[in-house]
Amino acid sequence: MAFSMAGNGAGGGPSGPQINVTPLIDVLLTLIVLFMLVVSMDKQYQEKVLIPEPPKDPASQPVIEGTVVIQVVWTAKNTPPTVKINHEDVRWEDLETRLAQIYLKRAEKVAFVRGDADLDFQYVADVIDRAHHAGIQRIGLLTQYRMVAGE
Repeated sequence: MAFSMAGNGAGGGPSGPQINVTPLIDVLLTLIVLFMLVVSMDKQYQEKVLIPEPPKDPASQPVIEGTVVIQVVWTAKNTPPTVKINHEDVRWEDLETRLAQIYLKRAEKVAFVRGDADLDFQYVADVIDRAHHAGIQRIGLLTQYRMVAGE
């Protein structure tokens, strides 16, 4: 089966079929954007964050009995801060054990953490990690001016 290129017109070579890929790329990019939107709206992939909000009216704030507030208090530069559980001083080594004792018989495993402004966040993260290891399921972060009953 011989193929001759001589009789195809005015010079050049054979003009074979060419695929126009521009519409295919447009469709592909549209599908990628749609998949990104669908995945971002899926609740399974969303972070669950509890952000403290200031009270609308401090007088109407309900009194919460048995609230546990873990305070991380800055002491001096280049020294680890002190830790308090509801104004009770606790050593860093005993923090997880003490929290486990407190939450052993509680149904609600909720605690609040407040750190001083001059403190490295690593210390607050360490307190949160130890609290999770002690069995606390929900931990809220308190701002500087937020007061909880019992403090």
